Amino acid sequence: MTNPRPKVGIFGLTGCAGVQLQILNCEDRLLRLAQRLEIVDWVMAKSVNDHTCRLDVAFIEGVVASERDLETLKEVRARAPTLVALGTCAVWGGLPAMHNEIPREVLEREVYHQETSFLDTVEARPATHFVPFEFTLPGCPIEREEFLKLVNALLLGTRPELPTVPVCWECTTRGNLCRVVYFEEVCCGSMTRGGCGARCPSHGVACAGCRGPVEEPNFDANITMFADRGISWVEIAKKMRNFSAPVWMTLGLEKEVQRGRER
Repeated sequence: MTNPRPKVGIFGLTGCAGVQLQILNCEDRLLRLAQRLEIVDWVMAKSVNDHTCRLDVAFIEGVVASERDLETLKEVRARAPTLVALGTCAVWGGLPAMHNEIPREVLEREVYHQETSFLDTVEARPATHFVPFEFTLPGCPIEREEFLKLVNALLLGTRPELPTVPVCWECTTRGNLCRVVYFEEVCCGSMTRGGCGARCPSHGVACAGCRGPVEEPNFDANITMFADRGISWVEIAKKMRNFSAPVWMTLGLEKEVQRGRER
């Protein structure tokens, strides 16, 4: 962003708005940040917004789960040369995309128990499946420090350096006992992108994979590790699909599940 005070928009598609709330939780640091950029379109935080102006950068959270979501996403993409996907829903699909195998009409009927013709729902998919993004920042929700570093890098015209190590690495550096080795729990830390500081394992809770997969998950090594401790690959695959089902299918998850069953 080269403008003296770049224009910024923050938008939410279908989701819980947890990412936007996390940005608001930056509190005084957000106020200082606002002095360096101009937030012109953010419905959650502002009562007066410009919904048509050109933006220098736009942030998107949530999944595309309706025709309106897709329309909004395309409009925002057209307004901004730099588009950033915030949160696991926008990047990987998150919880809304974990049961796409169930027909939409079944889900609609289960939720509303009545006429659903007024709905314009579509199969929930991450925003990254529909338009190109310059940057992505996963997390459920995102980490405040990562967000601030990303924005600062954009303001300086550089690429943000984000963690590429798995949660397992962070867990080890904190001296935690491995949830798989010592407790024989289904833990996704070996295949999940770090950056959270292994928060859950540090509090005695196995990693649920909420930050999405690392770039090259080692399926074979993980299948062996889980099998050696009586944990089936089906169990670990089911847990990993909670937050990133679409991408796991792309990476060949279903094939690996079958291979795990045959072992």
